[in-house]
Amino acid sequence: MTAKSTMLRIAAAVVAVAVTAACSDRAERKTEAAATDAGNAASRAGSAVAEATKDAARATGDAVMNGGKAADAAVETMDVKMALTADARVDASDINVDTNHLTKTVTLKGSVPTAAQKTLVEEVARAKATGYAVSNLLTVGR
Repeated sequence: MTAKSTMLRIAAAVVAVAVTAACSDRAERKTEAAATDAGNAASRAGSAVAEATKDAARATGDAVMNGGKAADAAVETMDVKMALTADARVDASDINVDTNHLTKTVTLKGSVPTAAQKTLVEEVARAKATGYAVSNLLTVGR
């Protein structure tokens, strides 16, 4: 091998090393940028998950609270209906009792034979449904 040939091979090797190093630096910068972008995306996703978790917890708490209030209203409905059924002065066969837990209102619907019974039914409902308003929508006559 001649000295000139050896020098050309060495020069080619130096150029190859220089090109490889340049490509490696560029690839490293791209990798760092991609890693930074991925980290930012992961951070945003983590924040979104945390916010969604807070929203879900808040909604669950509200549902539990509303469920408890609805259960209380159902108890009021049952208490009023049982009191009306147990009262010998009242014909409760055509009386419907509904309770709204949001407005805290007991609504009486249906019919009774006399105006006196309409008044009596409302009095019984008010006595049983403490803390609730009573809406007497009963009609007189059957």
